[in-house]
Amino acid sequence: MELDTSNPANPEAQTDHPPKHGGWITFPFIIATSACLLLGNVGWVINLTVYMIEEFNVKRIDAAQVFNMVNGSINLSPLIGAIIADSFLGCFSVIWISSFLSLLGTILLTLTSAISSLRPQTCETGSTTCPTPSKFQLAILYAGLALSSFGVGGMRYTLTTMGANQFATTKQQSIYFNWYFFSSYASAITASTAIVYVEDNVSWALGFGLCAGATALGLVIFLLGSRFYRHVKPEGSPFTSLVQVFVASIRKRKVQISLKNEDYYRGHVNGIQEEVAATPTRSFRYDF
Repeated sequence: MELDTSNPANPEAQTDHPPKHGGWITFPFIIATSACLLLGNVGWVINLTVYMIEEFNVKRIDAAQVFNMVNGSINLSPLIGAIIADSFLGCFSVIWISSFLSLLGTILLTLTSAISSLRPQTCETGSTTCPTPSKFQLAILYAGLALSSFGVGGMRYTLTTMGANQFATTKQQSIYFNWYFFSSYASAITASTAIVYVEDNVSWALGFGLCAGATALGLVIFLLGSRFYRHVKPEGSPFTSLVQVFVASIRKRKVQISLKNEDYYRGHVNGIQEEVAATPTRSFRYDF
């Protein structure tokens, strides 16, 4: 994700007039959004294994595998979100779309806990054979997990970058990061204790409902601050360039290598093109 750090050449850092967008007016929106979204996301993720075992009669090893897949998706999707934000949509669009997907997924999880027909019958105490969930019930559950996982990952670090881009100096960004991570950890602790307690001791429906409510509140707060944000235009991702090089190497695999030194150069030095010392050889060549 493109992080716009300031430098002496930055006109916003040298002028006495504040920029029209960005700055400390965006701070409460970004921090509140982060706190709410993290509260809603950690609340269902951290207790997912217990929920699948108790409410969906899933075997412990299978529940652990599902949890690992969800965790992997949450850790992988920030990379996809960053590429989309840098190359196509920008941080703002990626954040609200991802948050909306996360909200839809959390709502589906809430429905599975609130509507008895969306989960199998409760396993009787001491019974060795428990009712297994139907394909429809698993489809609703997995759809909710998929939407929530990719939604969480898509906005996870994109929101951090967008918040930093609202400030013109490194000192302001440092203060922002301090408060951002403080609020994030505070939300994670609250979710890991209060919401998990509600899920385990009151009801899963209420616990997941609190997660959905927190996610919805975070999305609303984020959109309310849209007119104050400083939007950095997508400038492309380094991963896009790597893919382009790979595609070009495949398309041009049959091209004959030129034997002229002037066709190869390292770059420009003082306006003069610097040629390589020798033409490429067949060493380390990869033939398709």
